[in-house]
Amino acid sequence: MAYIGNIPAESYASFETETFSVSATTNYTLSHAVTNENEIRLVINGVVQQPGSGKAYTASGTTLTLTSATVSGDSMYAVYLGRALQTVNPANASVGAAQLASDAVTTAKILDANITAAKLASGVLPTNTPAFLAYVSSNTQTIASNTTVKITNYNAEVFDTDNGFASGQYTIPSGGAGKYVFHANVSSDTATAVTNKQFNLQIKVGSTTISSNTILRPPYAQFGISAMADVSVGNVVSMHMYQDSGSTVNLEGNRRTFFGGFKLIT
Repeated sequence: MAYIGNIPAESYASFETETFSVSATTNYTLSHAVTNENEIRLVINGVVQQPGSGKAYTASGTTLTLTSATVSGDSMYAVYLGRALQTVNPANASVGAAQLASDAVTTAKILDANITAAKLASGVLPTNTPAFLAYVSSNTQTIASNTTVKITNYNAEVFDTDNGFASGQYTIPSGGAGKYVFHANVSSDTATAVTNKQFNLQIKVGSTTISSNTILRPPYAQFGISAMADVSVGNVVSMHMYQDSGSTVNLEGNRRTFFGGFKLIT
């Protein structure tokens, strides 16, 4: 016989069966609601029962009522005749990418440790937070020669999602432990000729330097640094600068000197 459209997947069809724990009663609860008793086939002790009022049983919703009570030791099961289409499933590993409709897989099916059902339900997906970015808006700090100085005079913030940035340093907030990317940049202006003088920029966690960048530079230049670190709650991250120009230099503002970081989604 020919078909219009796809050939029905008959090999996948099955009728759901429910086995009951039998006692001396006429009343049972079905696992699935039915319109009436004709949607189930009831079998007691291997004998198919006749459905209908005044016959062996009736059913409505999840209520199954027998005409005669069962007794302990009887066996009873029901076959849901009206649920065949709802139990059609392809065999394991039988569906390929070509069989999936476009946009058939929703984000609710794509869950991991960070993308939870609760976040999907609220429409909130993981972000790279905590995160912060602070900068110097004007020449607000002087760096002495031959001294490593902690840069503290960031006087403006672009953002600080968990309020961890204060007094020129970032403290890892509660719940924020993990792997981070930190980045910083310094720009200084000076009229002193400092060609081939050493300028060094460091990012530290506590007293430990996790990244260091040194250049031999002319005046009015700027340079940056980045680092990755696995940090714990309460760790303090800061930026430090050294220069041996023989004279003091001033940090340059207008966002040319900045310090920021964010937690990686892992």
